[in-house]
Amino acid sequence: MSRAVFRSVSRQVGVLIAVLSAFGLGLWLAAPSAPAGGSAQAADGRASTWTCSMHPQIKLPEPGACPICGMDLIPLEAGGEEGPPTKVTLSARAKTLARIRTVEVTRGDTTVELKLLGRVEIDETKMRTITSWVGGRIDRLNVRATGARIGRGQVIATLYSPEVYAAHQDLISAKKQIEKLGRALPTTQSAAGAALESARERLRLLGLPEPEIAEMERETSPRKQLRIRSPYGGTIVERMVDEGQFVAPGTPLYRTAGLGELWVQLEAYEGDLARITKGQKVTLLMASLPGESFDGNVDFVDPVLNPATRTVRVRVVVKNDKGRLSPGTFAEAIIHAPEGKRVAAPLVIPRTAPLFTGVRSVVYVEVAGSDGLTYEPREVQLGPRAGEVYPVVSGLKERERVVVNGAFTLDSELQIRGGRSVMTMEDDGSRHAPSLLEVPSSFLKGLEPVLREYLALQKALAADDVEAARKAFDALGQAATRFHPRAPKAASNAWHGLRERAIESAKRGGGAKDILAVRAEFLVLSQLTIEVMRRFGNPSPAEVRLAYCPMAADGKGAHWLQQSESIENPYFGKSMFKCGDIQHTVVHADRLASSVGPPPPAAPAGHAH
Repeated sequence: MSRAVFRSVSRQVGVLIAVLSAFGLGLWLAAPSAPAGGSAQAADGRASTWTCSMHPQIKLPEPGACPICGMDLIPLEAGGEEGPPTKVTLSARAKTLARIRTVEVTRGDTTVELKLLGRVEIDETKMRTITSWVGGRIDRLNVRATGARIGRGQVIATLYSPEVYAAHQDLISAKKQIEKLGRALPTTQSAAGAALESARERLRLLGLPEPEIAEMERETSPRKQLRIRSPYGGTIVERMVDEGQFVAPGTPLYRTAGLGELWVQLEAYEGDLARITKGQKVTLLMASLPGESFDGNVDFVDPVLNPATRTVRVRVVVKNDKGRLSPGTFAEAIIHAPEGKRVAAPLVIPRTAPLFTGVRSVVYVEVAGSDGLTYEPREVQLGPRAGEVYPVVSGLKERERVVVNGAFTLDSELQIRGGRSVMTMEDDGSRHAPSLLEVPSSFLKGLEPVLREYLALQKALAADDVEAARKAFDALGQAATRFHPRAPKAASNAWHGLRERAIESAKRGGGAKDILAVRAEFLVLSQLTIEVMRRFGNPSPAEVRLAYCPMAADGKGAHWLQQSESIENPYFGKSMFKCGDIQHTVVHADRLASSVGPPPPAAPAGHAH
């Protein structure tokens, strides 16, 4: 073989290995793992085998530069851990390139400002219905308009009632009879008095007050009309009859309400409930009164969750002495909610530290005594997010150092080396029922722009348009960044983990130098997007198809998503445009079955396990 040919082949092999290495997310990291049989050591104890952090397949007997990328070789120590690796070790240079940053676990305040939306409503306990105690015809309505204020005892209607007319006639007759029998025997006077009291009682039962009955006794002819008085004060919120209408006893005439105290019914998502308790002070901002605020207290938290919206109603009582608040207006509530009473402040970690799989929360912890170069994943239990921090329930100790920048890179490298990373942990899709990730329709609607940009990326790569692909990567990253869903905790956590990986992948794809690197990142993003379809369903209103090409990824095969009914291969573009087949079609809101599509991302060729 000539030198020119040899150089040409060497360059092609180098490019191929570099591309395959890019399929792993752990670029620039050095996590030395012992080969199957270990490596020998020199008599003076120094390692006799040296490897490259980018290309672990390189093993040389002495230090120097990697023949592929030129990076400094690092020692491959003997006696490495048996089985899958549980830690990631970096060289000082690799740590700098990966931009790993850690902070101490400390104690801090977990008070968070909850913002809830709701609507002003009438206090149900202050609502009353005014009814007619007798039957008859309404001759006049003294209060005709809703919204009018009335006082207790106020005449609200005039009613013609034959029953009241007859009862009044009996009262007048009984009164006259007593006057005639002024000198009669006591027994006769007693009988006349009983008749008079019976006539009075009849009028009382018809709803007439004592002063009006006394007035009716003094009259000489029976009334044809009865004045109906309100037994309650308040505001008329509904008029239920008209003039000239005949009513029966017990017919509702008006509905009133006291507006001196109102309810604000808020909608709280289940993730917020741990921070809401009865009696909490609430600041209310009204859309109808900009710039003003009102104080209230949480009076009631509904024990039943609305399955359609995944929310619970929270009732706040607010004073309305001046009558400035109107039922039906929208309100925003601000609750300064602490995590709960504690003897000491809880341990907290920054919100960028944990990686979420749905149910699990994992952080990468700096191993003590490693000079900040070795990290291990650790499962932790966290409380509800409090602004920029999460309270730690268990799994960490004070002053331990956790990774707050670069955790995804460490997790990717551990995955590449065959370790148990966040992405390969069994979680919602396997050990837990799918109902754990049920999401409202608003969740899918918010997720739709992310899938739309992914499909635009697939189209661009199928057309060999690298500039359009870079733009699609950028747009996808922006869409994922903007989407902060309100959903059950398991679904929110699962999306958070996938979202951060998608954003990182989009950044790398948008900055890729050539179409080979762009396609390598598209493979990573495809695995993430397929996982989104598995966990949450298809957010697109149109059908989405899962396609597979057995020739992609250096012959190992690779999946992707597309909308076209015929194959449009993004891994080869025009050179092998129709290579592959459609494996599955997913309609709107349906999920991609766990048995369909790629398994959890495996280590690409060229990486040692």
